[in-house]
Amino acid sequence: MRYVSTRGQAPVLSFEEAMMTGLARDGGLYVPETIPQISTDDIAALAGKSYEEIAFTIMRPFIGDTFTDDEFRAIIARAYAGFGHDARAPLVQLDDNHFLLELFHGPTLAFKDFAMQLIGQLFQASLSRSGKRVTIVGATSGDTGSAAIEAFRGLPNVDVVILFPHGRVSEVQRRQMTTPSEDNVHALALDGDFDDCQARLKDMFNHFEFRDKVGLAGVNSINWARVLAQVVYYFSSAVSLGAPHRKVSFTVPTGNFGDIFAGYIAKRMGLPIDRLIVATNQNDILHRALSGQGYVTSGVTPSISPSMDIQVSSNFERALFDAYDRDGAAVAQLMDELKSDGGFQISQGAMQVLQDLFGSGRASEDETSATITDMQARTGEILCPHSAVAVKVAQEQPKTATPMITLATAHPAKFPAAVEAATGIHPPLPKRMADLYDRSERVTRVANDLAALETLINERRRA
Repeated sequence: MRYVSTRGQAPVLSFEEAMMTGLARDGGLYVPETIPQISTDDIAALAGKSYEEIAFTIMRPFIGDTFTDDEFRAIIARAYAGFGHDARAPLVQLDDNHFLLELFHGPTLAFKDFAMQLIGQLFQASLSRSGKRVTIVGATSGDTGSAAIEAFRGLPNVDVVILFPHGRVSEVQRRQMTTPSEDNVHALALDGDFDDCQARLKDMFNHFEFRDKVGLAGVNSINWARVLAQVVYYFSSAVSLGAPHRKVSFTVPTGNFGDIFAGYIAKRMGLPIDRLIVATNQNDILHRALSGQGYVTSGVTPSISPSMDIQVSSNFERALFDAYDRDGAAVAQLMDELKSDGGFQISQGAMQVLQDLFGSGRASEDETSATITDMQARTGEILCPHSAVAVKVAQEQPKTATPMITLATAHPAKFPAAVEAATGIHPPLPKRMADLYDRSERVTRVANDLAALETLINERRRA
């Protein structure tokens, strides 16, 4: 299995090389050269299997000879051992033919744990074998950072540095990043929004002297291994509802397009997905783009669903690469226009491809709160604001005989203020995190300045 850059000018890499590299040296994102196919019989055979067994079957074709079967099975087992639900990603019925996929039973109560716990084990296995050290730098709108820290804290071959937008994450999200005491963990509160954090991260990857000096590695969803891990729960949930013998649809709350792109990969592999619906909050650039209005940034407005407060959706580049028939030069031109002009127009042919693959919708702040209120009153299910955005958009879709699975991406206790305002209920943290508000914090506030960031990271990392 080989991996190519969405901009067409970087070396072709193996799975392990692509995983350790993160962002391609031409600024693009790595994607598989070909998409492995899973037969109808093999999908049917997943019924009744554990999440770990499904994960091995789905991901194994992508990793080539990086790990043996026994090594990869052990990595998967370690990755999901700390989840708080035996099913890992259980389904809950909300309404006729409408199901909620609970993705918040991992160590940090968010869907990012599915990918980050796996990638932590993959990195550790690779680094132990090579003896190398890396400096992981991640940008987060809230959940990626805590998931990365949880996955890499205390590991001997890794320093992990997380950039998050100062004052724009929930208190629980912040404390999950700032309370770990391990000396390889560094939480940096950047003056700016998530797009600023993400831009500085990409700047570091494109500063090759710094990148090579500190052994920079990335675990944002720019890293293909992150997307790959998320493909698994599309298969596990669809099979639970009768796939491959009947189709399913998915509604996904997304700001950076990684989680919905994993659904697209599942469909490309052969999973019978009818519709993939992108759900956005008031920062609705993806909804506007998929509605034919062009991909044009308009500034980030803080919301009660902060993990979706994004205007530059990195993984959308992967979708564009396929929509433009894998023309790396065309994608590079679009990304140049985004950087210089703040946006770009999508060609008619590519737009048709995207609209054939993805539907979309948006939820305002009031609609998000109203959905939290309504679902708690009618079903007893308490939704986090991100999950509520998706439920609202899913409810607006035409009713069909095809089951709709809505992704619940975070535990409501991560956003207690928004949930309590909508329901009057203060959602408690799980027992294992009950003392989170009592733990001391370690955080450094930093300016939105590349040189200052690079200096700080170089000083903090362990030699």
